[in-house]
Amino acid sequence: MKGDGKGRGGICSEKFPLAAKVAIVAIGGLFVLAVLLFLALLRREKRKMRDLFQKNGGPVLQNVHHIKLFKKEELQPILKKRNIIGKGGFGEVYKGRLDDNTLVAVKKSIRVNATLQEDQFTNEIIIQSRVIHKNIVKLIGCCLEVDIPMLVYEFVANGSLDDILHGNDRKTLSLDARLNIAAQTAEGLAYMHSKTNDTILHGDVKPANILLDNNFDPKISDFGLSRLIAIDKQHTKYVVGDTSYVDPIYLQEGLLTDKSDVYSFGVVLLELVSRMKATNNSGDGTLVAKFLRAHENRRRATELFDKDFTESKDMDLLHSVVDIAVKCLCLNVDERPEMTDIAERFLMLKRVRLG
Repeated sequence: MKGDGKGRGGICSEKFPLAAKVAIVAIGGLFVLAVLLFLALLRREKRKMRDLFQKNGGPVLQNVHHIKLFKKEELQPILKKRNIIGKGGFGEVYKGRLDDNTLVAVKKSIRVNATLQEDQFTNEIIIQSRVIHKNIVKLIGCCLEVDIPMLVYEFVANGSLDDILHGNDRKTLSLDARLNIAAQTAEGLAYMHSKTNDTILHGDVKPANILLDNNFDPKISDFGLSRLIAIDKQHTKYVVGDTSYVDPIYLQEGLLTDKSDVYSFGVVLLELVSRMKATNNSGDGTLVAKFLRAHENRRRATELFDKDFTESKDMDLLHSVVDIAVKCLCLNVDERPEMTDIAERFLMLKRVRLG
């Protein structure tokens, strides 16, 4: 208002014109509308996250011990492009820290087959909640409030065995280190096969799924294709790992067994002693074919070994490792050794090496 009411006519008159009033009312209305819209979107987002939590197995997984269910906002700071440490057909892996300063790796998968992927995700959570072993990557928790659920693992500093053997930043790996990797990987698989309440099969054992910590001790990862025998005895023709490592009998019959993991482990051993990729198929055959051919011809496969090793004592150990690998690769499944026997054999090789 303007005027003091004491002047001519004793009247106070309005200071703001009608246009200003209309503008203020309009702005106020828009602000109220924006607040209501924000609240509606917030409510819709919460309902969506609640629905995703239900769809992704939340009611089942919230009762799984040793697994934390993360809120979407807890992981958001980690999911930045600058934090990506791995990327491929599987999706992306991010490195970051949780609020308690724990260093973690967050696995964000891509959607290929929605139903299959959801089943594999729930399966991976249930299996890894039951697996606690120094040579198996620890699953800290998961986030279900997103379209494609995310897994949160302990961070393993030295990446995968595949990267170290064949990657652009390949590192020197002593024979003792390789023997240790083979021995401890065998221990982890033996634990899964024989020392849990139910037999657990991995289904995709390969160098890319064997991670190495600061001491180059191995940790088996990626249980997306794993099977718990007690709850799944059916053929799994729709689940096939990397064919360079997969048991040919499994490919033919579609039935995953503990001996399928044994075969894959045998291929990993050949890569360890040769530093050649199993996926390479030169004119004279695959890596597996070359070693098996040498064995069948009763000749030592010395020319296939990593050129870093030349000492006679190294040759003896390498041939012992190949002998184990050949037994693992036997096409007669019943003649393949158990992982517990393989782990014991490697323990003996380490003792001989040290003694």
